[in-house]
Amino acid sequence: MLLHIRNLLNAAELSAAQELLRDAPWHDGRISAGSQAAHAKNNEQLPEHCEQAKALRQILLRGLERSPLFFSAALPKTISPPMFNRYGGAANTFGNHVDSSVRFLPDGSGRVRTDVSCTVFLSRPDDYEGGELVVEDTYGPQRVKLAAGDMVLYPGTSVHRVDPVTRGYRLAGFFWIQSMVRSDEQRRLLFDMDQHLIELRSTVGETAPAVIGLTGTYHNLLRMWADV
Repeated sequence: MLLHIRNLLNAAELSAAQELLRDAPWHDGRISAGSQAAHAKNNEQLPEHCEQAKALRQILLRGLERSPLFFSAALPKTISPPMFNRYGGAANTFGNHVDSSVRFLPDGSGRVRTDVSCTVFLSRPDDYEGGELVVEDTYGPQRVKLAAGDMVLYPGTSVHRVDPVTRGYRLAGFFWIQSMVRSDEQRRLLFDMDQHLIELRSTVGETAPAVIGLTGTYHNLLRMWADV
């Protein structure tokens, strides 16, 4: 499932994030790449422990906390600390690759299985040319270039790339989620059911027998599939 979440960050948060990025200490992006991905990766990245990255991380996490759509789609168990990258100039692309299946948390507290990959766009689309996130799926390549403050999430199993940025700079946050539900197909079924339930509740009310019954079915499926 590939899902566009609009306005994850509000205008004030986006402005604060862009200000933090203005004088950020960019380093070679290959510092976080696996051995295979390092051959395809040519971008810049903020060191995980720099002050700007810490402040930006809190901005993104606040956006996630207030997004019911994000929770419905990802069913997060563990969220890896968001990281931040820049594409432009001589460091402007990331070729086809698959994210590592398991990543160590930077504080040494454990590991996260990368069930879901997320990108939060922090540059306006007209600030740069190129730079589309291209996700390969069953229906062919999906090209993603979103408004600043919007997020896309997609399966961590997907082959994906970032096309070369030919003008300006593309700034983004990215992170991974270990979901309570490992299977992308099961997550998609639960997400579809949850969204249809929200629509049904708005039309027939919270106490309609069909709403109560389908809500029970949703939670029973989640109880069956979730690893908490």
